[in-house]
Amino acid sequence: MRVNLTKKDLINQVYMQIGFSKQISENLIEEFFSLIISNIKNEKKLKISNFGTFSVRLKKSRIGRNPKTKEEKTISQRNVVLFKPSKEFKKFINLIND
Repeated sequence: MRVNLTKKDLINQVYMQIGFSKQISENLIEEFFSLIISNIKNEKKLKISNFGTFSVRLKKSRIGRNPKTKEEKTISQRNVVLFKPSKEFKKFINLIND
């Protein structure tokens, strides 16, 4: 079972199914990802209907520990992206597993 899906795979799917040239397919995929990233970065939230919602959350700094050396270190605060699937997405996933 294959786990990774690359941009190249997406480009090839667009090329094969829609019939655009590979260059146009690549530009389309790149623009799609660029649009998603810029929207999440600027608005801190992006909802894609029937798919899910991406949101940005600030994680506070905390103390972490190296499991081997037991050395404590401060992990700095940072933004993380969360994904919450829509009801339709969850329903679709559960239909596949049945």
